[in-house]
Amino acid sequence: MKNIICTLCPKGCHLSVDLENMTVSGNNCPRGVKYGISELTAPMRTLTSTVKIDGAICRRCPVRSSADVPRESVAEIMKLLDTVQLTAPVSLGDVIFENVLGTGADIIVTRNLKAI
Repeated sequence: MKNIICTLCPKGCHLSVDLENMTVSGNNCPRGVKYGISELTAPMRTLTSTVKIDGAICRRCPVRSSADVPRESVAEIMKLLDTVQLTAPVSLGDVIFENVLGTGADIIVTRNLKAI
């Protein structure tokens, strides 16, 4: 039995997850069951970060994953993002990496930045 806090909504339900029987208790909605089991078997995260950009009003450009990525891939993706150097202009939704590290998620720009 493992105890975790659900982060899918602001309630923050205290879940008790039994992986042996694949049961979850303490959830106030059905989403807690799916979250509890997936968090202990294959945890996923939405990745948000920034990358360097030249020729824009700011020096960093916000980016995120288009879908959740495996938690164990986050550090490696962050190292990859550290090597990125964009040039303005960029637009909301521009894809920086397709299917980053085979995760099925793209890394996309989350802000319009004009060239200065």
